[in-house]
Amino acid sequence: MGSQMRRTLLASIGAGTTLGLIGGVGHGSSTVTDGGEISDEPAAFDDEVEAILDRLTVEEKVSLLHQYQPPIDRAGLDSFRTGTEALHGVSWLGEATVFPQAIGLASTWDPELVERVGDAVGDEVRGKHNATDGGVGLNVWSPTVDQLRDPRWGRNEEGYSEDPLLNGEIATAYTDGLAGDHPEYLKTAPILKHYIGYNNETERTTTNAEMPPRLLRDYYLPFFRPPIESGTAVGVMASYNLVNGRPMTASPLLDDPVREWAPDENAIMNVSDAWAPVNLTGEQEYYDSDERARAAAVLAGLDSFTEFGADSSTTVDALLGALEEGYLSEDDVDRAAGHVLTVRSLLGDFLEPSDDPYADLTEEVIGHPDHRELAREAARDGTVLLKNDGTLPLSTSDDVAVIGPVSDRVFEDWYSGALPYGVSLREGIRDRLGSDQVDPAVGADRIALKERSSGEYVSAGVGKGGGPLGLQSTDAPSVQLFEAVQWTDDVWTLRATANERYVTVDDGELVNGADDPAGWEVVEEAFEFVDIGDSVVLRHPSTDSYVAVEDGALHASADDESEAARFDLEVRTDGIEEAVKAARDADVAVVMVGTHPLIGGRETQDRDTLALPPAQRELVERVGDAQSDTAVVLKSSYPVHLDGSESRVPSILWTSHAGQETGHALADVLLGDVSPGGRLTQTWPRSTDALPDITEYNIAETGTTYRYGQDDVRYAFGHGLSYSSFEYRQLELEPNGQLTSGETATISVQITNTGSMAADEVVQVYTEQHDSRTRQPERVLRGFERVHLEPGESATVEIPIEYDAFSFWDVTRQKRVVESATHAVSVGSASDDDRLQGSIQVDGEKIPPRDLSAETRAVDADDWSWAEIELLDRSRSEGTVVGMADGSWLSFADVDLHEGPTEATVSVARAEEESITLELRRDSPSGPLLGQTDVGPTGGIYEYDGHTMSLDGANGNNRDLYVVARGGDVRLHTIRVEPAETDGASDTASSDA
Repeated sequence: MGSQMRRTLLASIGAGTTLGLIGGVGHGSSTVTDGGEISDEPAAFDDEVEAILDRLTVEEKVSLLHQYQPPIDRAGLDSFRTGTEALHGVSWLGEATVFPQAIGLASTWDPELVERVGDAVGDEVRGKHNATDGGVGLNVWSPTVDQLRDPRWGRNEEGYSEDPLLNGEIATAYTDGLAGDHPEYLKTAPILKHYIGYNNETERTTTNAEMPPRLLRDYYLPFFRPPIESGTAVGVMASYNLVNGRPMTASPLLDDPVREWAPDENAIMNVSDAWAPVNLTGEQEYYDSDERARAAAVLAGLDSFTEFGADSSTTVDALLGALEEGYLSEDDVDRAAGHVLTVRSLLGDFLEPSDDPYADLTEEVIGHPDHRELAREAARDGTVLLKNDGTLPLSTSDDVAVIGPVSDRVFEDWYSGALPYGVSLREGIRDRLGSDQVDPAVGADRIALKERSSGEYVSAGVGKGGGPLGLQSTDAPSVQLFEAVQWTDDVWTLRATANERYVTVDDGELVNGADDPAGWEVVEEAFEFVDIGDSVVLRHPSTDSYVAVEDGALHASADDESEAARFDLEVRTDGIEEAVKAARDADVAVVMVGTHPLIGGRETQDRDTLALPPAQRELVERVGDAQSDTAVVLKSSYPVHLDGSESRVPSILWTSHAGQETGHALADVLLGDVSPGGRLTQTWPRSTDALPDITEYNIAETGTTYRYGQDDVRYAFGHGLSYSSFEYRQLELEPNGQLTSGETATISVQITNTGSMAADEVVQVYTEQHDSRTRQPERVLRGFERVHLEPGESATVEIPIEYDAFSFWDVTRQKRVVESATHAVSVGSASDDDRLQGSIQVDGEKIPPRDLSAETRAVDADDWSWAEIELLDRSRSEGTVVGMADGSWLSFADVDLHEGPTEATVSVARAEEESITLELRRDSPSGPLLGQTDVGPTGGIYEYDGHTMSLDGANGNNRDLYVVARGGDVRLHTIRVEPAETDGASDTASSDA
């Protein structure tokens, strides 16, 4: 594979090869010199990059730190632009192959397939780049590897999974494909989005994602590490949010660990999200000047600013000002510019055109027939059979009623390319069976709107582009009917039957001219029906206005209901009755319901429910009651549920918005040409009532994802059924004795297809650690493999688990440890399928009792009153402290007090004038009081003072100590418990990762 070749190459660079890059670890970390000594200096850039830097003025270097980099002719540099979107195809740049959404790709559980998709997308990026003479950039902002910990996230479809191992495998496969297989040069340079702790759109620029050290290192960071470590991702995009009180745009987490993971630290080019740098002095109010803000971002590890579109002047002026005021040095600028130039070098930016290894990728590769077939394969393999009581697969001799408001449509999402074509479910089944065997029904009402005061009907234009909606006195159904589809409890779209176009608002005027619902924050084609007694008014959410009649035409211009036009809503065709009739007349019904990717939840908008809207649920129930052989196809970007309607139908199949070949792929599955082999990549909760606030990121505390919230779910992580059946047997675990450091355990199982048709099975291995000092996840995915078996065929699946995979972050000593423990092993086809069980004995260590005689960070506590605690920034540049409120507490477990310490010192900061009290208690927050100290103002939230309290009764072993706040807020940085004769605690600013 290309990534393996590149990893080998990069690893050899430091050993004397001269191919451009010198490997090392993150800037600010120790590196090993040629002589074997340890150096704190960052690794040097290669000769070509150094030579370019030497030729540039400081102003020219600074110009390289913006998304749009100007040409510098005298240094041989062309213009360069970061940020081509390529999430599941080339986005926003005209037609390109549209593959399934990212969540659909991950649902294949097939890294090899996903790598082929990435390879095809990379080819099309290069094809567009070459066809536009470099106008399309080669730095791609893909994939999105954010953890899918909460399905209400508006951008759920952009991610892969709630599990870091699965996510890492899929993400690395995609970046492997995007990066290409050349040993020296990248086809494209992928950037991972969005680093880190970004899973809510509501207040996304001010949300503080609180991550205790162990959760940060054991859960959140591993989502990003594998693609960086592989050498095929060249950096991360800093997310909009804050982590532990500090904006990610200026977080030291950008530098270490990201550059520490990389085969070459200089091949990492971290970028900001769009307009995020502005937030540092804007909504986040973190810095008081542009100069300080931009300097802090560069020092934290940011190399490229995405703001103000193509106008780089604000960024350049701020950075030059930061240099003049001493916030930055030229060496700091050199380092960031060198990272940018290194990535450009890897893309062949400095090559002669004749030497470009990707010059043969022309525009002919865009939409290539092989890519169309691959899109169909990916859509097919990512479908998940949620339920099947016998209706599926369909018989090719059946007459099929194809029903539903999404059965005849293929929608683009925000990050998809322009569809070259879109095969709907109706078209896919029709192409397979022929028109005579397909009876279509949308299942949505066709309505007319009669304006109350005039008695006239709303009419629409008949031309392709439509026309202004007006009033017409004559009865002309051909221009007066609108297909009304409900997408959320409140939001509907109206598609004019006059020209099959959606009603939209253009410069305030209602026009039936839109191909599909679209728009940025709220789609222009969304409307709400608001009941006003015995009539309705129309509200247009995008403009927060109501529809009024002005000079005979409809305008979104009224400020409130009283000024709006009132309409009688007449149902001319009952869509559900029409669907019920089609279902009864057919041998089988296929009902496709689901979500629109731009309505009810998307970038900038989270959702508050996972339920389908009432009209779609009623459609499922009525058709299911009318036709016993009904299969429901759910098409959505996130887990949805039918609020009890599932019991009314025998079979349910799920697909993402799966791109241009959706209909053909679904027909392949529904008609049994292939057995569904997709599996869910996130837990489907039974209800949103089971979910915490969307801004709560401590999944261990809130009991979310399969790791901590496996009980009572609608569908478990990894769930997916098959048309065939599989037998699991002969579980073998090696080694037979204890697994020791440096060894690899092997889980072996034999799988047999005991059904009557060829099918894929996804074998999944989970473990659960027993007997630990700290709380462990309920189970952890350790490996998986998708295998294809013919009827009666068997295969042995072997899943390796390295010893270090059992490690976790030990907060007592701030390092990774492996405990001596028994790990239960479960093998099956889902996280709740314990088909075969065994255990592994792991030879590790026993974590010793806590020693608080050394200064210990408060953030490394074992437990706390989470609802009353906030993790905050120790300073603007580094460190995490615990923000405590009145009555809050944190605890340190298993503390060694056998020497009978008589003093405890805490390092605290407080801005308020009034004094508060910190108590040290034993056994519980209300247990015996050991000591206390009053804390007054320290001079500010970043000014820390040491406060010493005398202790009484602090003795014994295995004690739990509680720090309790009384009377107000305080920032607690460290604690040290010590004999009276030792010196007080120093105010050391420990950094955290």
